[in-house]
Amino acid sequence: MRTLAIDIGGSKFSMAVFEGGRMARRESRETDKEGGREWMLKQIIPLARAWRDEAAFDRCGIGFGGPVRYPEQRIALSTHVGGWRDFPLAAYVEKNLGVPAIMDNDANVGALGEGFHGAGKSLSPFFYMTLSTGIGGGILDNGAIWRGADSYGGEIGHLTIRPDGPECLCGARGCFERMCSGLWLERDYGKPAKELLEDPAFVDRYVVDLALGLKACIMLLNPARIAVGGGIGKAGERLFVPLRAELRRQITAWSGARIDVVPAALGDDSVLWGALALAEAL
Repeated sequence: MRTLAIDIGGSKFSMAVFEGGRMARRESRETDKEGGREWMLKQIIPLARAWRDEAAFDRCGIGFGGPVRYPEQRIALSTHVGGWRDFPLAAYVEKNLGVPAIMDNDANVGALGEGFHGAGKSLSPFFYMTLSTGIGGGILDNGAIWRGADSYGGEIGHLTIRPDGPECLCGARGCFERMCSGLWLERDYGKPAKELLEDPAFVDRYVVDLALGLKACIMLLNPARIAVGGGIGKAGERLFVPLRAELRRQITAWSGARIDVVPAALGDDSVLWGALALAEAL
């Protein structure tokens, strides 16, 4: 069984083909945010057709960087790239590639990837957080994604951690995403997150807000493990050591909830591996 996997993010998109459980090929490209949906589809479909012509695939799994109405298989919206509101991406892919397709938001798909193939194997409940252009969360419980009543479960990026903080793209103030995501770090400080995180003094300040968001996850879900993916999640121990220390400081003293917070084991490929797992439902 050959599976096409697609990961559509705010700053880049990636595609891979899996032969059974092996990644056979992979490609990643930066996103043209100004080009919006039309630009993205003009990249994805021709590349997928070229791969299909070399060796046909049987199905497609997609992780999308924004809210997805899962039962309807429609994108709700993207706050980072225009043109996606209420778009039936899975049906579009099916029509243009001739294979069945299934889609979920990238954090849920990343949770599947890490849960079945990475840092969350054999752990439940497991929480995956993507920390990149934006912030999203996926909850894996006994091998299944917990989406909530309306497909909006896990949206940790829009918890309010600073009520008097700056305005987020969603219109609220002080959202976790507004305070800690790569998009806003660069806008607020004038440097890419990767460069900012090389400064220990900045990291010590940054983890205070990062821990405020993750504390909510730990107190509400008591996950067996939290894995952090996305570009900022690749910062390594210079981020995770002070983050764990700050979480120990913030977590309620009487709570026996574990503080097991680690980088995503699959790096940039968490969502691609999750798209493989998602497509297995077809």
